[in-house]
Amino acid sequence: GPKVDKHSTGGVGDKISIPLAPTVAACGVRVPMISGRGLGHTGGTLDKLESIPGFRTDLSVDRFVQGVREVGVCMIGQTDTLVPADRRMYALRDVTGTVESIPLIAASIMSKKLAEGISGLVLDVKVGSGAFMKTLEQARELARTMVEIGKRNGVHTGALLTDMNQPIGWAVGNALEIAESIEVLRGCGPRDTTALVEALGAVMLLLGGVVTDREEGVQKVREAIRSGAALDRFRAMVAFQGGNSAVADDPGLLPQARFRREVCAPARGHVRAIDCEKVGLAALVIGGGRRRKEDQIDPAVGIRVHVHLGDLVDDGQPIVTIEYNDETHVAEAAQMLLAAYEIGDEPPGPRPLILETVGL
Repeated sequence: GPKVDKHSTGGVGDKISIPLAPTVAACGVRVPMISGRGLGHTGGTLDKLESIPGFRTDLSVDRFVQGVREVGVCMIGQTDTLVPADRRMYALRDVTGTVESIPLIAASIMSKKLAEGISGLVLDVKVGSGAFMKTLEQARELARTMVEIGKRNGVHTGALLTDMNQPIGWAVGNALEIAESIEVLRGCGPRDTTALVEALGAVMLLLGGVVTDREEGVQKVREAIRSGAALDRFRAMVAFQGGNSAVADDPGLLPQARFRREVCAPARGHVRAIDCEKVGLAALVIGGGRRRKEDQIDPAVGIRVHVHLGDLVDDGQPIVTIEYNDETHVAEAAQMLLAAYEIGDEPPGPRPLILETVGL
């Protein structure tokens, strides 16, 4: 059958691959996904998946192929035999400050994707304060570069440029984002997270040839979630990769942080802007990401977001909650979060979630 993958250039609270891959698999398109680790202020799909007790992302190529064949979806990382050079390049970019280089981003992403033997690829290119691409022009250039590489290599490739000026959903952190992904698969996830799963899923189904247009794709994705087929597929993937599949029915089995600290609005007003990168960095400093390649991640910690752009808040109302285990950097994280939210009298104009498409 058709094999199609999706890749995001990275954002804050960007857990989309986790509910998306099993949902698309439930619709009859196989998803062989080679994902990345956390890079800079953005979380990594592998780190999130590994917060599920027992879940393994270091499968052999044979086991990966078996997973795609039997379950319809498998999510692993670079290995010594699969895109080995990229694994070293990726670690080097993180520590040499070259995460934002367009040729290096394009080469890294496309080398992994072309190695999968896919027939179609959808790229989610993030734009804004929480993305590596801060402007629409940069994002367009990156999208066009990758779409061109894909097409030259015989892979149907399309890109969605999506807004990253606020965290996606209500959770930023590894286990927290798995719990939110499960909510999406149950049909009760946040609106923006669900909308991205529907939009990207529809394009994957279109590229996989199982629907004739994106509208039909959206309907098929919704039906897979509504019927429970998508959640079943997630359960099967988790079990195949050694994880405790009971998390699908009881997210309380995921690692939980011991302590909470609220960060409150300093004044009444509308949320005018969010420096999303600061939110990502706050999650990183409390142990949710890596400052250095060898850092250990605490899967339980993260940030719970309570307000989105345009929301009206009262003076002293909690805007985010820090969930943590180690006190050391919490005050620093709280300062970053306070600085990340701009509260003012006028609400900002409405922002579309999907800004434009390239190659579709």
